[in-house]
Amino acid sequence: MQLVRKPVLCNYYVTYRCNARCGFCDIWQQPSPYIDVARARRNLQDLRTLGVKVIDFTGGEPLLHRQLHELLAMAKELGFITTVTTNTLLYPKRATQLAGLVDMLHFSLDAWEADLHNEMRGVNCYDSVLRSIEIALGLGERPDILFTVFDRNFKQIKPVYEHISHPNNLVLILNPAFDYSEVETGKPLTTSQLDELQGWGKKPLVYLNKAFVQLIKDGGNQPERPVCRAGSSTVVISPQNELIAPCYHLGVQKLPLRDNLLQVYRSVAAQRARAAAGRLEACRGCTINCYMQPSFAVNVNKYFWQALPSTLKYNRMKGTWKQLFGQTAKGSRPGATIDK
Repeated sequence: MQLVRKPVLCNYYVTYRCNARCGFCDIWQQPSPYIDVARARRNLQDLRTLGVKVIDFTGGEPLLHRQLHELLAMAKELGFITTVTTNTLLYPKRATQLAGLVDMLHFSLDAWEADLHNEMRGVNCYDSVLRSIEIALGLGERPDILFTVFDRNFKQIKPVYEHISHPNNLVLILNPAFDYSEVETGKPLTTSQLDELQGWGKKPLVYLNKAFVQLIKDGGNQPERPVCRAGSSTVVISPQNELIAPCYHLGVQKLPLRDNLLQVYRSVAAQRARAAAGRLEACRGCTINCYMQPSFAVNVNKYFWQALPSTLKYNRMKGTWKQLFGQTAKGSRPGATIDK
C-alpha cells in the first residue's frame, strides 16, 4: 500500500562538476553547466505546488555553484527542508554564507586514517573535513558525518565515531556503498559486516537505515515485486534544467523543463517513466540509497516498518519535526573536539 502519491523529495543537481575524483562515482566525469538561479526559483515554486517537502541541492560538488547560498535562501523562503552534502574543500570559504540555510548539512568522511580517506576521494581533503567541523560548530551548525561504507574502510567506523562524531555531538550517518552502471565499489559487504552495521545503528548519534541492510541481504530491488518508488516519491532535476525520470542513474527520460515544471511533470511521457520505476530489468538488484530512502517512507511493507525507527531517530536528533512546525531546529556549540 502506497501512503503518499505526491513527491516528497527533489534531488536538484546544481552541477555535475566536482573538485574530487572519487573512484566509486562517475558524476564528476560528465561535462556540466551550473543551474540558473532564475529558472531554479520558478522550479522551486512548482515543486512546492507538487507537494515536495525536501530539496537536496546535490552534484557533483554543490559548493562549486557560487550562488548556492541564494538557492538555499530561496528554498528556505518557500518552506522547504534543505540538505547539502559536501567534500568540504570549499566549505571554509563558504561557511559564513551558508550558515543557517542548510537543515541537513553532511560532511563526507570515509576514514579515520587521512591517507585512506584521501585515496578514496582522489584528492587531499581529510584536513579540510576536520577544519570544516571546527568552523561549522563555531557558527552554531551541527553537520552530520556521512560515512560511505565499503569493505575496505569498514574498520574505520569505530575510530571515526569515537574520535570525531561522538565527542562533537554530531550524527554519524552510515551509508552502505552501492554499485551502479559500470561503477563498481569493490568487494561487497559480508553478512557478518551487515549484521555489525545493524549493531552500530543502535548506538547514540548513529543513523543507519535498517531497511537498507535488509534490502541488500534480500538481493536488492526485484522488478517482479518492486520496492523502489523513485518515480512517484522523488523529482530529479539536472543542471541542464531537465526533468530526469524515473531516477538519475537510469535517466530513461530527460525532458526539458522550459520554465514549466508542472506541465512537464504531468505529461504522458513523464508519467510513463515514473510508472516504470523499479520495474525495468536495469532496476534488478538496485540498492541506491538516495531513491530507496523515500521509497521506504511512502510504501507500507516490511521495509517501511524496518526504516521507521531509524527515520524517527534521525529526525529527533536533527530536530526536523520542530522545523516542520515552524520552530528553531538549530543548536550551537562553541568549538570542535578532534582527538588526534
